[in-house]
Amino acid sequence: MMRSLYRKHEGVIKEALRFVVVGVTAQLLHLAIYWCLVKFINASVSFTLGYVIAFVANFYLSAYFTFRSVPSWKKMFGMAGAHVINYFLELALLNLFIWADVPEALEYICGSGRFMDIVNSLGGTKEWAMIPTLAISVPVNFLMVRFVFKRFSGKETK
Repeated sequence: MMRSLYRKHEGVIKEALRFVVVGVTAQLLHLAIYWCLVKFINASVSFTLGYVIAFVANFYLSAYFTFRSVPSWKKMFGMAGAHVINYFLELALLNLFIWADVPEALEYICGSGRFMDIVNSLGGTKEWAMIPTLAISVPVNFLMVRFVFKRFSGKETK
């Protein structure tokens, strides 16, 4: 059953895995640019330059590697729109999970008694809130970006 389910959705599963690889690569590029520039210029400027350069790299990697598509301005603006929506979704979820105190909820569910000691040694609620935030926002972003690339595919030649 699992094998037939995999075969049925093999293309999407492979796209999703390539999407994760590209996303991690873009994040690492963003961080590397930020860390290199922040020594010499303002942190906000460093962050923004890193974000923009990583976004452009992410776009081309998404086009060629993830979705096996030809880049276009329509796709770039569509992907930018998806990223803006994803940014606000992540921001809302992050604040929701900070407000909901994710580690406390997990300790209540797990009932371990030691969970909060581990959480506090690795950081507080703010650090742990990113886990459920990304668990929700990454698949949503994949679907939005996939829609953009599939919606505007076939109109260009490779």
